[in-house]
Amino acid sequence: MANILHIDTSPRGERSISRSLSYEFITSWKDTHVGDIVTYRDLGHSPVPHVDESWIAAAFTPPDARTPQLNEAIKLSDSLIDELLAADRYIFGVPMYNLNIPSTFKAYIDQIVRVGRTFAADENGFKGLVDSSKKVLIITSRGGAFSPGTPFAAYDYQEPYLRAILGFIGLIDVTFIHAENLNTGDDEREKSLVAAKEAIAEAVANW
Repeated sequence: MANILHIDTSPRGERSISRSLSYEFITSWKDTHVGDIVTYRDLGHSPVPHVDESWIAAAFTPPDARTPQLNEAIKLSDSLIDELLAADRYIFGVPMYNLNIPSTFKAYIDQIVRVGRTFAADENGFKGLVDSSKKVLIITSRGGAFSPGTPFAAYDYQEPYLRAILGFIGLIDVTFIHAENLNTGDDEREKSLVAAKEAIAEAVANW
């Protein structure tokens, strides 16, 4: 039995492609892994706050030296990190916004990437503290084509950033499914969605 953390990041509802595809994956997964527990977080509709000065002060103050105000400032971050660490696998639905990720997801990442909790720093550099055997599946939706070999591949700051920041905290087993060309005509859109759904079915079988 596995504990899966499922996160959607799009502010859209029923019109969201990333939501519909992540839902398709998790629904199929639960059908074949009946005992698994899924924790769902909707960052698109219930965003977490951005890091502020109190948060920074709390993050760099030893727990036994924090004031009640600093404990309150870091409380949500602690909860989000506990939730992250409790999960065995991760499924993220992430649309591409302006060549990168939505600000809702960036705010979440800033809450969970924390020295002493998800990464360590010393004279030898940085080390991720999250179990590197845990698997991550990221389903993206993109208006154009940005995968390697396409003319606009150099503009993809979404997958490289997510691979880098997740690897920074220890999550190195990351798989991407890209639904691309969603704004380039009905034929290309349909072709991409069919390919994404086929990749989702394969991920359900082999992830």
